Amino acid sequence: MTADTLQSRLTRRIAGPVVASLLGLGVVAAGPLAAAAETWDMPTPYPDTNLHTIVVKQFADDVKAATNGKVNITVHTNGSLIRHPEIKRAVQSGQAQLGEVLISSWANEDPLYGLDSVPFLATDFKAAHKLYDVSKPFLEKKLERQRLKLLYSIPWPPQGLYVKDEIQSVEGLKGQKFRAYNPATTRIAELSGAIPVKIEAAEVAQAFGTGIVTAMITSAATGVDTKAWDFVKVYYDVQAWLPRNMVFINSEVWKGLDANTQKAVQDAAAKAEAKGWAEWEKKTAELNKTMSDNGMKVLPPSDKLKEGLSAIGKTMTEEWIKAAGADGEAIIAAYRK
Repeated sequence: MTADTLQSRLTRRIAGPVVASLLGLGVVAAGPLAAAAETWDMPTPYPDTNLHTIVVKQFADDVKAATNGKVNITVHTNGSLIRHPEIKRAVQSGQAQLGEVLISSWANEDPLYGLDSVPFLATDFKAAHKLYDVSKPFLEKKLERQRLKLLYSIPWPPQGLYVKDEIQSVEGLKGQKFRAYNPATTRIAELSGAIPVKIEAAEVAQAFGTGIVTAMITSAATGVDTKAWDFVKVYYDVQAWLPRNMVFINSEVWKGLDANTQKAVQDAAAKAEAKGWAEWEKKTAELNKTMSDNGMKVLPPSDKLKEGLSAIGKTMTEEWIKAAGADGEAIIAAYRK
């Protein structure tokens, strides 16, 4: 074997995996390969019928159309490709090109991720959008340091309280097994005397059915998705907060796109964000009615229950500002203007 032949084989052996790896991260942007269509994997946590998923799928269709098929996004719903707790890391590492998560699930990592789930800080769509607007630059900067780029963020409906039997005050939650899906709901459980139990949305029905959970705060959308009327009978429309999801892309994949493709993706993201906010606001009343039509008691909270929950919210707002430091103070000051 000649030296030239050996060198050629070594070059192919090394270059092949390197090029494949770079393509997976979207950083090869020169030569004939750049013109080829790209297929991106996008893991999401929710079922096909959920509005977040519907918006994501429309976003994927819009990206494909706007890029003339250059970018094809394969949406993997309901945690089928990657489970919710692993999605953010999977996108950071390049295992998936983009993904969707509930922001507050990472509040233990940084207080900024828990802002939208501070109870009774922003309790309607207008207030929640203002909170998003003033905090967005801070969120984008945080994600950038983690090799992620924010594409869009949309809320869930206002959060309500699900219990098996009617309660008149926060004391009625004492000793109950309370579904905790993020640090905020864990803290609510602690402050109300309930027992926090970590349960993902896909496991809610089974958890209630087996007695692992007896109460939770979540949106009417999750109530309808899980057919909550099959396992719990009372829903208090307390409008505690409007948590948001975010859709982000691996920053190296993003940097590997040409300017026109970046604009096409951003335009599709802006359209998805506007649609998500508008549709969730429209659907909130419909979701409450669906639960009522299926036999659930959809009730306003008593004054005493509202007072107790508001006290929890005040405590948690103060705790959040302290944990978030100067950035937290700046965000809340801007929000309260």
